[in-house]
Amino acid sequence: MDRWSALNSALASGRISRREFMTAAAALGVSASVATAAGSAAAAETPKQGGHLTVGLNGAGAGDSLDPATYTATFMQVAGLQIYDGLAETDEHNKVRPMLAESWEAKPGAKEWVFKLRRDVVFNNGKPLTAKDVVYTFNQQRQPSSKSPAKALLTSVVDVKATDTHEVTFTLSSGNADMPYVVADYHIGIGPEGTNFKDAVGTGPYTLVNFQPGVRMQTKRNPHYWRTDRGFVDTIETLAINDDTARMSALLSGSADLINRVDPKSVALLKRSPRVQIFEIAGAAHYTFPMRCDVAPFTDNNVRMGMKWATDRETMVRNVLLGHGRVGNDQPIPSFDQFYAADIPQRTFDPDKAKFYFKKASFTGPVTLSVSDGAFNGAVDAAEILAAGAAKAGITVNVNRTPADGYWDNVWMKAAWCASYWDGRPTADQMFSIVYKSDAPWNESFWKDPAFDKLLLAARSELDEAKRRQMYHDMQAMVTDNSGEIIPMFNHTIDAGSSRVRGFVQRPILQLGGYRAPSMVWLSS
Repeated sequence: MDRWSALNSALASGRISRREFMTAAAALGVSASVATAAGSAAAAETPKQGGHLTVGLNGAGAGDSLDPATYTATFMQVAGLQIYDGLAETDEHNKVRPMLAESWEAKPGAKEWVFKLRRDVVFNNGKPLTAKDVVYTFNQQRQPSSKSPAKALLTSVVDVKATDTHEVTFTLSSGNADMPYVVADYHIGIGPEGTNFKDAVGTGPYTLVNFQPGVRMQTKRNPHYWRTDRGFVDTIETLAINDDTARMSALLSGSADLINRVDPKSVALLKRSPRVQIFEIAGAAHYTFPMRCDVAPFTDNNVRMGMKWATDRETMVRNVLLGHGRVGNDQPIPSFDQFYAADIPQRTFDPDKAKFYFKKASFTGPVTLSVSDGAFNGAVDAAEILAAGAAKAGITVNVNRTPADGYWDNVWMKAAWCASYWDGRPTADQMFSIVYKSDAPWNESFWKDPAFDKLLLAARSELDEAKRRQMYHDMQAMVTDNSGEIIPMFNHTIDAGSSRVRGFVQRPILQLGGYRAPSMVWLSS
């Protein structure tokens, strides 16, 4: 294959962006007009139906459930979205787009939202979708016994009604300008009225064939699917491969077509294989070390601040991410978010400031940090860097390396200090509501601040953008200086696939193209 053909192939397969294509074409001496025409043709490669796709993922456990409300890690998030659709989804530009809802409208004040549903949708059991199904699904998410993280996003919803056969009206206690983003949350997979959500009856592009929790899920194309832009392969097998090296080996050997969470240390090796392509994007994903604010010694914010100043972020980005990321500042809102607070001073590694705060707390250590590379790629190495920084401030941090299997069930939100990761959320409100609000289901640092909670609710209903921006600015400052989260780095999302994979679209939120890549890609011959 000559260089021009290879360049066209790279664009068609998604290995390079259109901008990179045009730059490379110019370097080859190809005119802009020719490059534009050729690039458009390559990018518009016709999807091919058929074939079997094998996906290797981490984040699987024996306690996995088909109920979207229970999804906590990547395996079920990706596998489940093969079966379930929501009212909306976010695209590659982080814009919310219609799915089962074909349109929506807010009444003045954004306290009432009307969603019009598509009329050509049936569940995979043949039952037509109606407004009653949507009402049932949302009420299941909202009920007192619900453990769904999406429940935190629905606290202001006081009523959900079917106002027509294909129309649903949400009534809120206070305005929410982000309501379309709320209904796009991946936990809110729409099921038929009366379902227990474990029977895998959804409107997604695939139907369930077999499910072995913590092992695999097998699906086949849904003959009733309502869209034509996804659901190209005949069958999908989603395999639980929690070990990073094992996932890479599966891809290289051809036993997996797509894998997630590629270790930055493996990128160079994978790039050398002509049978592999890398999908990398700088988005909202970030790594964290949550300290439980309800467990000593982290009940004292001076200890928490000391640990934040003892964190050598630059060294972590350099040695753990190998440049595939950027330094974090102990708050989770990414720089591309419209409400990102760019003027908050960047926290750096400063052992003297760490000593100052430890002395204020009369804290002498030691303390244990429980980690596993199952939390994020390089978590153990990052913990060792953190421990070395704390040692320079006179504090001993004992790194407790735990098994990857069972980490999310046995360590996360149980140990006083551990490692964690987040793929980010499409809005600042969602990120704060799910992880930082006092009663948030995934408040992994158990930080509770009534002033923060009050500001969060006020910002959600504030329709003046300037006022809303200041509110989110203040919340980011509060998290940076007071919460139990150490956020040392924003990592690039790095997935990989076989060279046969086509149509992979990267998204800045969530892994594997917003968890939807298996449903959207196709396979070349």
